[in-house]
Amino acid sequence: MAPHGDDDNYHPVDALKAGIQGAMITGAAGVFAAGIQNATRRQNFGALGIFTRSGGTIFTFTAVGGVYEFARSAAANLREKKDHYNAGIGGFFAGSILGVRAGRMPAVLGYGAFTSVLLAAFEYAGGSLKGKKPEIEGMDEFERKQHLRTNRRRPLEETLAEVGEGRGIRPPGYEERRRERLREKYGVEINPVSAQAS
Repeated sequence: MAPHGDDDNYHPVDALKAGIQGAMITGAAGVFAAGIQNATRRQNFGALGIFTRSGGTIFTFTAVGGVYEFARSAAANLREKKDHYNAGIGGFFAGSILGVRAGRMPAVLGYGAFTSVLLAAFEYAGGSLKGKKPEIEGMDEFERKQHLRTNRRRPLEETLAEVGEGRGIRPPGYEERRRERLREKYGVEINPVSAQAS
């Protein structure tokens, strides 16, 4: 699971910078979504239709990303902890922005609560869709795989005991044991081919 505020040394985060970065990233996603909306309309509004007809989509994406990152970072700075509650607080404000488009207060609170629970649970469960984080922080993917190979390598004898010989697995002494098995089972004597034929 993710660490939940175990580190006593909290380092403040620039909430305004995080909010602007989040707004830029989700704003770009909003432009992409607006472009898809514009391309799938029956009526052609031209290239500026992205902004004139689908500007609300761009604004919503931008506002949601900016508000989420700002609120999450501000909550972390105020609480002086980096845990899943910050994602829940940011998620509530971001979801509320989604609910504003509906125009009713129950929708604002409902969207906020749903997004808050969803993002807090995601952060609590590790905050990654790629699975568990590496054993050592700062380790890149290649180093992590090398570490796993050396850490979990099994001895050859153990592998042979489970898998068995044959099918391309030929440990030392395999040819002699194979000849002996064939001689006992079928009565066939197999002589190894000599590389020095005279």
